[in-house]
Amino acid sequence: MVALSVSVDGYITGRDPRAGHGLGDGEMLFDWYFDGDTPSEVFDGFKLSAPSARVFDTLADRVSVTIAGRNTYDDSDSFGGGSPHPKTRLIVVSHREVPQLSDRQRHATGIEDAIAKARELAGGKDIGLMGGGIATAALEAGLVDEIVLHQIPVLLGSGRSFFQELPAHIKLRVVEVVPAPGVTHLHYEVER
Repeated sequence: MVALSVSVDGYITGRDPRAGHGLGDGEMLFDWYFDGDTPSEVFDGFKLSAPSARVFDTLADRVSVTIAGRNTYDDSDSFGGGSPHPKTRLIVVSHREVPQLSDRQRHATGIEDAIAKARELAGGKDIGLMGGGIATAALEAGLVDEIVLHQIPVLLGSGRSFFQELPAHIKLRVVEVVPAPGVTHLHYEVER
């Protein structure tokens, strides 16, 4: 499953994302995590709107392993040795060595390798994918079943794109659309 916050113009970061600078000037993509009055049952400290909490917690509870690309990993300061999800293991996809991996983190050299490792660790639960390059590689390899866009009503104008160029069209089926304060949750299944 790919589930990321995204601007209306398709960016998952703002300008100048990098280590120590996070998402660049795109932090507003995650304001919806803290703008509500309903505590998340999965992530401590998250207070979402009631509709967002239902969507977010349902999806987050399904995930057992997260796969992230090297840019996401570096921009997030190695997730502090953990994972973006408090209950998951993390697999970092990089062609370069990843220094100082913790016991909750693994390295993979490509998307197929990462998915194989994640399946071994997942215990039958879902695998979450983070980052535009990872999402695109997994889609190209036919390894994505669901896409969730947490669409934020902003045009960032620049940053890292959610999706990169794909070699062919990929048809999606709408599963659910949930409007909420500051975000619209768009849940799709990938048609085969």
